[in-house]
Amino acid sequence: MATLTDPLAPLDLAFWNIESPEHPMHLGALGVFTCDSASAAQHAADLLMARAPQVPGLRMRIRDVWFGAGGAVREPVPDFDPAGHVRLAPETDDFHAAAGALMERPLDRSLPPWEAHVLPAADGGSFAVLFKFHHALADGLRALTLAAGVMDPQPVAPRPPRPAPTDEGGRGLLGTLAALPGAVPRTLRRQAGALGQALDIGASVARATWDVRSTQALTSQATGTRRTAGAVLDLDDIHRIRKKAGGTVNDVLIAVVAGALREWLSARGEPADEVRPRALIPVSRRRPRAHQPQGNRLSGYLIRLPVDEADPLTRLGTVRGDMDRSKDDGAHRGAGAVALLADHVPPLAHRLGGPLVAQSARLLFDILVTSVPLPSLGLRLAGCPLAEVYPFAPLAQGQSLAIAVSTYRGRVHYGLVADAEAVPDLDGLGRALMAEAAVLSAAAGV
Repeated sequence: MATLTDPLAPLDLAFWNIESPEHPMHLGALGVFTCDSASAAQHAADLLMARAPQVPGLRMRIRDVWFGAGGAVREPVPDFDPAGHVRLAPETDDFHAAAGALMERPLDRSLPPWEAHVLPAADGGSFAVLFKFHHALADGLRALTLAAGVMDPQPVAPRPPRPAPTDEGGRGLLGTLAALPGAVPRTLRRQAGALGQALDIGASVARATWDVRSTQALTSQATGTRRTAGAVLDLDDIHRIRKKAGGTVNDVLIAVVAGALREWLSARGEPADEVRPRALIPVSRRRPRAHQPQGNRLSGYLIRLPVDEADPLTRLGTVRGDMDRSKDDGAHRGAGAVALLADHVPPLAHRLGGPLVAQSARLLFDILVTSVPLPSLGLRLAGCPLAEVYPFAPLAQGQSLAIAVSTYRGRVHYGLVADAEAVPDLDGLGRALMAEAAVLSAAAGV
C-alpha cells in the first residue's frame, strides 16, 4: 500500500531546520487537572495511551527528503507505538519545576514529534499533563486540536453535511485546459507581487534593527536549560480595564506584560526608564471556518513594549496606538511579517541556511508575546476537570524569555519560558504580572 505524504509548508520547514539541541522548537502546554482519586494520574496516562493511536495527526512523523531540493514531508507511521510518546512521571510538588526540566529536552525527530508527560501531584489531589508538539507539526491552533483529541469526549451538536467537492468551476478537464492561458499571467502577477512583498518586508526588518533599546535581561547565551512559570488573572478584570481605558483585551494583556517587565527589571536592579524592547506578536493567517492545509500560517506585528513609561495608562495607550498602526498596515506588511519570507525561500535554502536564520532572531525581536486560543467549554481527562492551562512558546536563540497567554473559562493564564541560568528569578516575573494587573485596574478606576 502506498504511503500518503504531505510536504511541509515553507514555514514548517523553517521551524524544522532552525532547531538545535540548545533551542528545541517545540510548543508546550501545561494543563492542571483537579481530582480526588489517588489513581487518577495513572488512569489519565492509560487513557492517553489508548486514545493517541485514534488521532491521525499524532501518528504523523516528519522525514527529510532530498528529492524536491531539500524539503521534508509528513507521513503516517504504520507501526505507531504510543508508549514512545506518553510517559507517567514521578510524583512532584512543583508542576512548573518538572515542566521546565522536560521542556529542555528536544523531541525525538525519528518519531512523530510530540510527547505527553503525566505529572502526579505529591499530595495526590491533582495531576498535570505537559504536552509538547514540534512547531513543524503544529501551530498553536493545530496543537490544541490534537490535544483535544485525547481528552474525554465532549457532546457535539450534529453538523450539516458538507457539499461534495467539485472540479474548478465545474468545467471538467477540457474547461481547465482552456483556462490555462489566462492562469499563466495570473501566476506571474502573483509571483511578482510576492517578490515585491518580500522586498518590502526585508526593508522593514532592516529598519527595525536600528535604534535598539533593549536590556541584557532579555538576551542570553544558549545554555540549553529551561525554567517555566505561570500567572493567572481574572478575565473580568481585564474586560473592565478595557471598557474604561479603551483598546482590546489583547492590548490590555500586552500592556500588562510591559508593566510587569518594568517592575521585574527594577527588582533586579536594572534600569527600566530607557528600555523599549521589540516584541513580536504572532498573528494567525488562518481564516475562520475555512478548510486549509495543515501547517503554520503565521504573520506578526512588531511593536515596542513601553517599559520605559512610568504611568500604566500611558503604557496601555502606547500599546494600543502601536497595535492599531500595525493592524492598519496589515499582517502582510512590516517587519512583523518576517515569517512570510519563508514562503519565498526554496527548500534547500531552508535546509542549509537554518542555523544562520536561527542566529538572526535576536536581530529581529527581543521577546515573543503570543496568544494561544483555547475553547470555552470545559475539558476533562479521566473525568477530572481542567482547572489551569499554561501555554509555552519556543525560546529563540539568543533570547532568554518567551511569553504565551491563553484565556480559559473566565481566567487569563500567562505561560513563561526562560533560560534557567539567564533568568533564575522567573517566578518574580509571574508575580509582577499579577501585580501589574492590579496596578492597571486601580489606574483605570475599576
